[in-house]
Amino acid sequence: MVHFLTVFICVALISMSATELVLKYLIKKAIYDLPNERSSHTIPTPRGGGIGILIAVLPTLLLTQWISQNPIAAYQPVLLCAFGLALVSFLDDLKNLGPLIRFASQIVCVIICLSFIPSGDNGFLGGFVPVWIEKVILGIGWVWFINLFNFMDGIDGISGVEIISISAGIILIAVLGQLNIEYIQVGLILAGGAAGFLRWNWHKAKVFMGDVGSVPLGFLLGWLLISLAGEGFVIASVIISLYYLMDATSTLIKRALRGEKVWQAHREHYYQKATQAGRPHNWVVIRIALINLSLLICVWISFTLSLLAGLLAGLIITGLTLRFFSTLKPANG
Repeated sequence: MVHFLTVFICVALISMSATELVLKYLIKKAIYDLPNERSSHTIPTPRGGGIGILIAVLPTLLLTQWISQNPIAAYQPVLLCAFGLALVSFLDDLKNLGPLIRFASQIVCVIICLSFIPSGDNGFLGGFVPVWIEKVILGIGWVWFINLFNFMDGIDGISGVEIISISAGIILIAVLGQLNIEYIQVGLILAGGAAGFLRWNWHKAKVFMGDVGSVPLGFLLGWLLISLAGEGFVIASVIISLYYLMDATSTLIKRALRGEKVWQAHREHYYQKATQAGRPHNWVVIRIALINLSLLICVWISFTLSLLAGLLAGLIITGLTLRFFSTLKPANG
């Protein structure tokens, strides 16, 4: 326990310090996110602070892999691809590379890493479909998770809290499922990196994560969720990420049905409706954190009572939350 706590604290401190240095660099180079009609902020804010998280997280993950006797599948390829995605995303933050280059880099990285992840005797989906179809489904899901994580990074503190929440879920699943201790260590490393970053990203944020942070971190979380699915915990993996999954997916479907360009920034996510109703960013994010805490209870239910009960509880709680955010009255009304 002391070892785990030490890892979390050290990574958090490194992330906090590294983000401060990155913030100074971004200000010096005038790398700002400028407000527009689709933004949830009103003043120019440095963008790219996710570099600070990666400075803390990626080397620590690499060190963990070196000393581990039983690392999670595809560990090294995933770290290399996460670094590559960070480079592409940083260039995108600076020069707007366009959706084609972004998606192509993500697809290549997902294909590479999936080739290193074994399917097991019954595959990830219980052997209901051929392995190659299963890999296609997983690949599409992984790429979608990367992008939904990026899309959802729209208000102060939200993605830092989500990283901590999903990491806590990964740790809980590993404990309840008696899995490889590496899941606990990786979860703590990611949570520590996010916790340190929140020192600078909590409302009112001094720096934004940027694509350079949200894309590779979404990629890493997607890897862990798929790895847990491969261990037999598909439903539990879905439950711990339900808020981001349901908010982003339902919003994308609505925009696609209207014929809109779904890859463009917008202000139609449910959490954004809450801020548009006059609620502060931290008010919204704290409630999302509480919902995520309730999803951890749903994971526990899925282990102790039944998978269906845990999943249904998670779907109901998340659905009610989306409804709550979308029907809030204006704060001054």
